Amino acid sequence: MDSSHPTPAPAKSRSLAHGVVSYVADLIKDGRIAPGEKVPSEAEIIRALGVSRSVVREAISHMQAAGMVETRQGVGTFVLGRTPQHMGLSVKNAMTKEDVLSILELRISLETEAAGLAASRRSEPQLARIRAALDAFLARCNSGGETATADTQYHLAIAQAANNTYLHDVLSHINQELLPRARQTSAHIPRDAPEVYLERVRREHEDIYSAVARQDPESARAAMRTHLSNSRERLRRAHEQYEAANKA
Repeated sequence: MDSSHPTPAPAKSRSLAHGVVSYVADLIKDGRIAPGEKVPSEAEIIRALGVSRSVVREAISHMQAAGMVETRQGVGTFVLGRTPQHMGLSVKNAMTKEDVLSILELRISLETEAAGLAASRRSEPQLARIRAALDAFLARCNSGGETATADTQYHLAIAQAANNTYLHDVLSHINQELLPRARQTSAHIPRDAPEVYLERVRREHEDIYSAVARQDPESARAAMRTHLSNSRERLRRAHEQYEAANKA
């Protein structure tokens, strides 16, 4: 126990602990802490809020129970990306072409609105996080490396900037659980030449970012819808050409 702070009465302790939880939740909501990143240390929270160590530990316990954070012994406490439960979004062991296209259709409806909300609600730190994710994606494109992970981080940064916890949770589940399986299903399908495909995706991603940056919700929705609709059409056409070639 921190001897420099008196032990508060139980009711007051609970109130102070809820204040700490709200403080950390606001950091997450504002994009200053992302899923997978560390929350401020005990000492940092004590300095920021003037509470005792016991209050901070009580707050951490509340956040652990709520699934907001996890504490790793000797490392720190980290923000968790919550996975929505009982939503019918189960991961199939084997996906069909129809499953893959259906997931893209779902993404079109959800991510179009997420982009519009992000343009209306994003903070400057959240915009910086979107830009950093886009730059990481572009760097992977330029180096010829694997781009799927960077692409996912870009889309999730936009979802986080929508500042709707439930929308972000659903899109996190889709991007982190369903998309990898969908990509495996289509991995054997020949596509456009990589340089052609990546140039298109670069432009589409930049269009989305530009609309969010200038806080233009309708343009952000249109840019996201165009990007994902193009992805669906490219994938549908590639599957059909592959099937036709194998029937010949």
